[in-house]
Amino acid sequence: MSNIIRAALVQQKWTGDKESMIANAVEHIRSAASQGAQVLCLQELFYGPYFCQVQDADFYSYTESIPDGPTTELMCQVAAQNNIVLIVPMYEVEQPGVYYNTAAVIDADGTYLGKYRKNHIPQVKGFWEKFYFKPGNLGYPTFDTAVGRIGVYICYERHFPEGWRALGLAGAKIVFNPSATSRSLSEYLWRLEQPAAAVANEYFVGAINRVGVEPLGDNEFYGQTYFVSPRGQLVGEAASDTEEELVVRDLDLDLLTEVRDTWAFYRDRRPDTYEGLVTP
Repeated sequence: MSNIIRAALVQQKWTGDKESMIANAVEHIRSAASQGAQVLCLQELFYGPYFCQVQDADFYSYTESIPDGPTTELMCQVAAQNNIVLIVPMYEVEQPGVYYNTAAVIDADGTYLGKYRKNHIPQVKGFWEKFYFKPGNLGYPTFDTAVGRIGVYICYERHFPEGWRALGLAGAKIVFNPSATSRSLSEYLWRLEQPAAAVANEYFVGAINRVGVEPLGDNEFYGQTYFVSPRGQLVGEAASDTEEELVVRDLDLDLLTEVRDTWAFYRDRRPDTYEGLVTP
């Protein structure tokens, strides 16, 4: 019996307003579903510009409640209409003044399954995220979906191996890493870190980046969205580094068993020796 999942990633350019970004994303979701995609992830903070290039409280207006905000409700309808699992990264308000960088996870029947809140928050030039986001407080959840168990790990977090491992220990088969990352800062790492994480943790990774130069700064987002296998090999080609693109790939989940039987990393872990790694 085939154990192949058709999965999709969307890299978008900033269109100029929230409403058209959402409409553009829905169009990509419908296109992916028409190609047989069963699960799709959008880019980090998908419906806005990457406003963290500046520190401006006006952008707090981009927040929405999750799951009872309008975009989550819309995406639940879109998921059900297209029979597709969705990972939808948004700017979440929990209460006035408490905001998170969050991804909602929605099953293929439109059921809201839960959310992941970004735990690691950068504060460096052009990525002023501590101005906008409180660190996540939900740990590293996994979600049982129509395509199996998945996890989410957002952008800057790819530099931290601990969360990748936590998701693997929790049984994730695919981990989605929606991002907004620029050419001058991290492009040389883009083809290194996510493949290394896929190998070390023996699952598939979907790495998503936006493209283009946005009006808030001079950061050029370089796209190159891709899927990578637990062997560390790209599944098909990476997306364009300049153009908006929908990436649809077939992921053979039987490969997970094959790789785990060959490289028994989970068997050979020594958590009894790691205590010092998490001692302040």
